[in-house]
Amino acid sequence: MKKRVSGTEIVSKLRQADVLIAQGKTAPEVCREIGVTTQTYYRWRNKYGGMSPDMIKQLRDLQKENTRLRKVVSDLAIDIAIFKEVAQGNS
Repeated sequence: MKKRVSGTEIVSKLRQADVLIAQGKTAPEVCREIGVTTQTYYRWRNKYGGMSPDMIKQLRDLQKENTRLRKVVSDLAIDIAIFKEVAQGNS
């Protein structure tokens, strides 16, 4: 069984849930039909509610870029500390 659900699958399930809720079903009934727990449904709704699949892809891309930039900043901070030590040793 697959542990993770892709962003597009989440959006699809949330749209399906919106239709079922509009038909008068309760949240627990909807969750059973889409195959997730109530807690997962509400977490997804808070995180991905109102997003299109394109927006989710853009969010993931930005998160990856943010991670990469944080690593670059961390590496530069280490380099700066090394250069400061060397400069203090030379004076």
